[in-house]
Amino acid sequence: MTQVATRAALASCRRVSVVYGEGPARVVALDGVDFELDPGESVALRGRSGSGKTTLLHVLGGLVEPTAGVVEWKGEPLSSLDVAARAQIRAGGIGYVFQSANLLPYFSAFENIAFAVRVAGANRPPAPLELLELVGLAEKGDNLPAELSGGEAQRVAIARALAQQPELLLCDEPTGQLDSDTGDRVLSLVDALRHAFGFALVIATHDAEVAGRLERQVDL
Repeated sequence: MTQVATRAALASCRRVSVVYGEGPARVVALDGVDFELDPGESVALRGRSGSGKTTLLHVLGGLVEPTAGVVEWKGEPLSSLDVAARAQIRAGGIGYVFQSANLLPYFSAFENIAFAVRVAGANRPPAPLELLELVGLAEKGDNLPAELSGGEAQRVAIARALAQQPELLLCDEPTGQLDSDTGDRVLSLVDALRHAFGFALVIATHDAEVAGRLERQVDL
């Protein structure tokens, strides 16, 4: 009998719940959620505002600890890892792109990326200028965030995330503050980079068109 090897999930949640507050102020952000993501897969988390999309992203990325349930990274519970190990996963294995670019305002585009390269601490880190070239902004390296358009700032945020050489890229409404044409170009860039580098991708969105660009959709 031939046994077929199965590929382990990159990240997963098992019966995960997240509850904030107590008594009348108690809010259940997630309630017994199961989720699994394979290496290289792209998934859209869809749902209305308040459905828990952002919370699930933060749980997957180790930014929020669940009230109940288990979150695993490459088959190992995050709760079993020490603080330093979890920080290393966040700094290296997982990249983030949020609705707002959240760039450091007094750092140039180049410096924002260089800072991320340093924090990631990779053995063979990518050069910040190469990352700017990848997102088509080599000529904007000296610009401060306030001197960039919304689309340009978001592309710098993507380059900053790639500085971590992530295995998983988490995006929270990455086109929410962009016009439709700019948003479409940003999504096309993310998709091209995913195919080039092979990272898994999870995008939280309420937009059906954005969700339709990914391989799988999960409704919350």
